Amino acid sequence: MEIKVNGHLVALSNIPPDTPLLYVLRNDLQLNGPKYGCGLGECGACTVLIDGVAARSCSIPLSAAQGKTITTLEGLSQEGHLHPVQQGFIDEQAAQCGYCTNGMIMTLVALFERDPQASEQQIKNELAFNLCRCGTHLEILAAAQQAKRLLAERGAQ
Repeated sequence: MEIKVNGHLVALSNIPPDTPLLYVLRNDLQLNGPKYGCGLGECGACTVLIDGVAARSCSIPLSAAQGKTITTLEGLSQEGHLHPVQQGFIDEQAAQCGYCTNGMIMTLVALFERDPQASEQQIKNELAFNLCRCGTHLEILAAAQQAKRLLAERGAQ
């Protein structure tokens, strides 16, 4: 089986097709951005982009990823530059323990791809099902606003 991850075609052998995509990303490809949280697709820690859509990789079998483009946190930076959402999280110090950060970033990247001018309420709605146990919600919202500014600056260049 072959899957495309972060722009690279990866051949996988001897992996059962019903293996959760998260396990393949972390254990076989050593991509540790997506985290194991609940294992049920409810917390968001394992979020990746599949064909540009935020998806919970713990509940998606490897077979469902075949022929699709998968992007992990590690695949967001381009030419040595962080994605504006990643930079926004750094600028606003939005990570405390860091466990939810992957899911928050990947969810925001997908949102801003669809709507670069998403309102604060749209951002809140989008992040509503990503759990943060440390309570950095205000910093995460500030990071989203900073990412919007950075995206707008990038678009104006």
